[in-house]
Amino acid sequence: MTYSSRFMPVVGASLVLVLQACGGSDSDPARRSTSFGQIQGSNDTATTGTYAWKGIPFAKAPVGALRWKAPVDPAPWSEPLTATRFGKACLQNGRIYGPGSNNTYDGTIATTLNTPVGSEDCLTLNVWRPTGDATKLPVIFFVYGGSNISGYTADPVYDGAALAKAANAVVVTANYRVGVLGFMNLAQLKTGASAAEDSGNFALLDIIQALKFVKNNIAEFGGDPGNVTLMGQSAGAINAWALLTSPLAAGLFHKAIPLSGGISLASNLPAGTIATLNPASAYATQGNALLVKLLIADGKATDTASAQAFIATQTTAQIADYLRAKDAGAILTTVFTAGLTGSGPIPDGTVIPTDPIAAIAAGNYNKVPVLASNTADEGKLFAPFLTLLGGPPGFKITDAARFTMMANFNPDAPATLTEADILDPAYVPSNTPVTGWTAKASLLSSVFMIPSRDNVLNTLKTRQANVWYYQFNWAQEPAPWNTVYGAAHAFDLPFIFGNFGPSLFSNAANSTANKPGRLALSSAMMASVGAFARTGDPNNASLGVAWPTWPSKLVFDATPTQASISTR
Repeated sequence: MTYSSRFMPVVGASLVLVLQACGGSDSDPARRSTSFGQIQGSNDTATTGTYAWKGIPFAKAPVGALRWKAPVDPAPWSEPLTATRFGKACLQNGRIYGPGSNNTYDGTIATTLNTPVGSEDCLTLNVWRPTGDATKLPVIFFVYGGSNISGYTADPVYDGAALAKAANAVVVTANYRVGVLGFMNLAQLKTGASAAEDSGNFALLDIIQALKFVKNNIAEFGGDPGNVTLMGQSAGAINAWALLTSPLAAGLFHKAIPLSGGISLASNLPAGTIATLNPASAYATQGNALLVKLLIADGKATDTASAQAFIATQTTAQIADYLRAKDAGAILTTVFTAGLTGSGPIPDGTVIPTDPIAAIAAGNYNKVPVLASNTADEGKLFAPFLTLLGGPPGFKITDAARFTMMANFNPDAPATLTEADILDPAYVPSNTPVTGWTAKASLLSSVFMIPSRDNVLNTLKTRQANVWYYQFNWAQEPAPWNTVYGAAHAFDLPFIFGNFGPSLFSNAANSTANKPGRLALSSAMMASVGAFARTGDPNNASLGVAWPTWPSKLVFDATPTQASISTR
């Protein structure tokens, strides 16, 4: 049943019964039907002007025999499913960018760092749409970031209500497996029955599964399954780029918005730069090392040599059974203590090409309009990476201390903190040429994010004209965060979603003084996302300027009192 049929004039008791049997009625627009059963969401007309459905299962829990398997459809349910709470975050080691023990932003984040949080039973998605009976709305499907080792849809920044209302669109967010549970390249887990499953790209397969749910069900929520925009940030952008090159994702999305990500191997980039994609061999090395560490931790071996000798006595099925029987939390603890935390798409040749840039250059990709972006100070969120440039980490305080410092910060009070309370002395004052924090973070960006940006966008531009790009320059935080973070990686997300707190960076970023300009800039950014989702062109009247295609760029910025948007 389509969404529009719920709001047709009802003539006769028989039609009423038919509508109710299908799970919808004029009196309850938050009751909808999916291919797996009815769901009961929330009617938030009075508060946000939207209807919302949260925690909808799109796959069975990937546990037991389904761990390190491609997602499969959930079992249908016979009674209406209450869909008013976010599903649990996928199991991950705690970071300040992830959930605490309560599956949201709260003080427990500081006390669960580097320990397992979340659940393997996590494959759920969320839907928001404006109230009313409009149909064929554009769909914006968002993929969260978190270095592909953390992230969750219940992060308050990702609440889709404000964006759905402002963009007049259906917004979808979906949980997907992260870390070694989402990306695992190990020979003993490969059966030969499915090349996609043997790829180890379980996270990408989760996202594809969620996109299939959207294709089959989003019309019931008023969305257009033929107009889906895949948007992701950071690791989510890397995953979006991966799906742009994946034959398995063909036809599942029609536009892409990768924010602060790339898809380049080291072989695609100049020497001395940092790749955004590792070869499959790197993940095979990681998988084998993890297996060895687990065997040693379980007392089945005493060192690498004896672990490898033990592995040689086992069949692949025995090793697979051993790993699937392991407590997932114990696996993640071993991952952290052994320093095996890297994660991301595995260029296997089936789910994604072995060289995605070469595939784009050859025209072998899902050709859709693309709107990409970066922030002006990407590197300021990657303080530990400064060791790659030969110096100390950028922050002298722990993540727990920084979390607490931000949580307790009053953005409207006179400044008492200084950048010297946060930054390593080697980088203070932050504005010192060459050696200061801003200069070093800029250098980090120039060898990390920017080469991959240029590589993929310049390659894409040889194949299509409709490539757009913005740079986010807003740095109006109260001191000292305006120099510590500025326009750091991920700081554009609250503007895109229209959500300014409470969340991780909200106290550090959002003051009463900067509110007028901040809200004006957010309005323009949401309007641009909405325009792009509708037409594949982000130009709209709120910008006040014409947005040219890449290699030109639009700059999103604001003073404390008004938006300041320009082109370069």
